[in-house]
Amino acid sequence: MLEIIEDAGEELKRAEHLIYVSLKYTRTGDVLLNSLNRMIDAYSLLVDALILYAKDTKNLQEDPQTPLAKVNIVKKLYGRQEIQDNLDLYLLLRKITRSPYQTEQEYRRNVALLTTIEGREETINIDILTQYFEFQREFFKFVVTMLGEYAKKKYKDEMDAGWEKV
Repeated sequence: MLEIIEDAGEELKRAEHLIYVSLKYTRTGDVLLNSLNRMIDAYSLLVDALILYAKDTKNLQEDPQTPLAKVNIVKKLYGRQEIQDNLDLYLLLRKITRSPYQTEQEYRRNVALLTTIEGREETINIDILTQYFEFQREFFKFVVTMLGEYAKKKYKDEMDAGWEKV
């Protein structure tokens, strides 16, 4: 579980670099889309960590395979509003990247991805992407705080058991 949390942190670092460095100099729709994909990967890893935690502590017997099934189980198990809001953002980002989009004002400060989701037009620009990233970073800190000690203990137990014996 500790590895999953660390991998999510690495994905967030990559997304941060894309947003604050690459996007600053290139300002293209592709960089916006790559940033969204990195954020989705980080969310996916965080959801996986929450599911592993639930399997160990809440006796979860199910083993969901699809991202939507995982999100539904995590929403059911964890009622905190912060988790619910971030999972809704995760699903929205997935929909945005999978739907046809157009770019607007490429190579300009106001570069944006425009797409229609469920009859509603969504616009992703640098400012919105930055807000989403900050929201996700707070969620990452929340998950690390919630699972951190448990993940470290589990990692230590696995290392003490020794991989050579397996």
